Amino acid sequence: MIAHGHDCYPRECCGIMLGTLDGDHRVVTLAMVCKNVYAGDQEDRFQLDPRDQLAADRKARDTGLTVLGFFHSHPDEDSYFSATDLKNSWPWYSNVVMSVRNGQFAVARSFIANEDQTAATPEELHY
Repeated sequence: MIAHGHDCYPRECCGIMLGTLDGDHRVVTLAMVCKNVYAGDQEDRFQLDPRDQLAADRKARDTGLTVLGFFHSHPDEDSYFSATDLKNSWPWYSNVVMSVRNGQFAVARSFIANEDQTAATPEELHY
């Protein structure tokens, strides 16, 4: 995930996280990089390529993993869950936001949106 953030800088990177789920404990074992197909300025927006989403679903099925969530970067910004992130999130899934400053990884945080996408709870993240 970090390498993808570096590679895409100064644009936002995005991807899908696969792994295992044991109760509320999530362990990401595979991060699939995705193409950012957002038609506008990619410095502050991303949109996953639907083909990448299908490939991640297929990979999860083939490997017995679960789609746990999504990741993206905030170039030269902090690692926070923006109003746009919340509006476009899917409840239940983990959403890792990485701060990439001057092309270098700074910090990452994870969030889970509530059912009606009005708030997000920070999630403990170990990396």
